[in-house]
Amino acid sequence: MEKGSPTHPALSVVVPMYNEEGGAGALADEIAAALQGLDHEIVIVDDASTDHTLAALKAAKVRHPQLRVLRHENNAGQSRALRTGILAARAPMVATLDGDGQNDPADIPALYRQILSSGGGLAMVAGERQGRQDSAAKKFASRAANAIRKRLLNDGAADTGCGLKVFRREAFLSLPYFDHLHRYLPALMAREGYETAFAPVSHRARAHGASKYTNFGRALVAVRDLMGVVWLNARARRPGKISEEN
Repeated sequence: MEKGSPTHPALSVVVPMYNEEGGAGALADEIAAALQGLDHEIVIVDDASTDHTLAALKAAKVRHPQLRVLRHENNAGQSRALRTGILAARAPMVATLDGDGQNDPADIPALYRQILSSGGGLAMVAGERQGRQDSAAKKFASRAANAIRKRLLNDGAADTGCGLKVFRREAFLSLPYFDHLHRYLPALMAREGYETAFAPVSHRARAHGASKYTNFGRALVAVRDLMGVVWLNARARRPGKISEEN
């Protein structure tokens, strides 16, 4: 595994959270346990929670000195929280996962090794959830949305709703930012000429808190965002290899 230092770790794990007091500390513990032996930091962004999430995270910091807690003054949503954490990340490689505990941190090392073993060929390895522990209605809505998105964007992704991804920080920061960006990362990576691979990951039932989305609300936003990404792809122009001349 790569080595680093407290100020330059090999991997930054970025987690957005909103009202997850019941599982915040446990998730930080799981991440730290899963990444033992790998120089890492954990960056959890509290998106202006109204419960005791922040207190739980501050308690977790006592147990895990590699944990950094950032807090939004105003609730800004999952994509903005992810971007806040990635901007603050100190490592060249970033892993993301959802703050609700449904992604298993134990899957991170395999995705990290896969991107490292590509020798620079891959910019991102995205998880695809197996055996999803969601309601039948949520799974149906997700399958329908993914099928439409995959047909229009041709991004090769079967499950862009999976929060577990590992990618090169500089690649992410080169992408155009907009709210709900996190659901379109494979297509946006391809737009910039980056290569993405996909890997199966586990999925767990939510043990604490409640979902922040409804199927109807997610669908309304998805239609607007999907049309926006289709437009972005249509306006993309690639310069090919860039060289500096003497």
